[in-house]
Amino acid sequence: MSDITILYEDGEALVINKPAGLPVDRPKRGGACLDDHLDKLKMGFLRRPVAVHRLDTDTSGCLLLARNPKALARFNKAFEDRLVGKTYLAILAGHPPEASGTIELALSKISSAEDGWRMIPAKKGKPAVSHWELVQELGPHSLIRFRPETGRTHQLRVHALNGLGAALLGDPVYGAGSVAGAGRTMLHAESLTVTRPGKTPIEARAPLPADFAALGAQDG
Repeated sequence: MSDITILYEDGEALVINKPAGLPVDRPKRGGACLDDHLDKLKMGFLRRPVAVHRLDTDTSGCLLLARNPKALARFNKAFEDRLVGKTYLAILAGHPPEASGTIELALSKISSAEDGWRMIPAKKGKPAVSHWELVQELGPHSLIRFRPETGRTHQLRVHALNGLGAALLGDPVYGAGSVAGAGRTMLHAESLTVTRPGKTPIEARAPLPADFAALGAQDG
């Protein structure tokens, strides 16, 4: 894995552009993960930075790191208080029913020995809300921008399938898996904003990935 691009930096935060395919946490079977890069990301600070939230292994884009324990506590509270704004770009394996909308589907985790675990819509699950808009039609596919209000596991992947009627392109769990031009789940954490009382907000934007552009997606 090549060096990681830094999108934002100050005394208490880093926002990196996490490459697709790099897990945030060490896989149980072993292998590369974000931890392997944290010494380089100290950049003169005594402590290694710590990931404040998680992105799926396949998901590229904005990931917030805290540079000290006090900052980590503040950022965790910001997530709890919904002071963090995020947008994601996704390529849908189909077309949405409208040009924009809001998906409200509570989610719950299920597991089986045959299929492993996954998230499903469930009335007694945890509330999950995603706003979305159609950005661009890409032949049989669509470029969608999501603005999630909540941050449930696999939220956008399940909301795409059950709220928009099609899975994300390349999704191995909720869709057809790897297809031509999509060697991963096509989801990209486009932007991240964190409101900080008494300080300027953290604002970062990750450029459009090459595999999105190869399918005809345009930045902007």
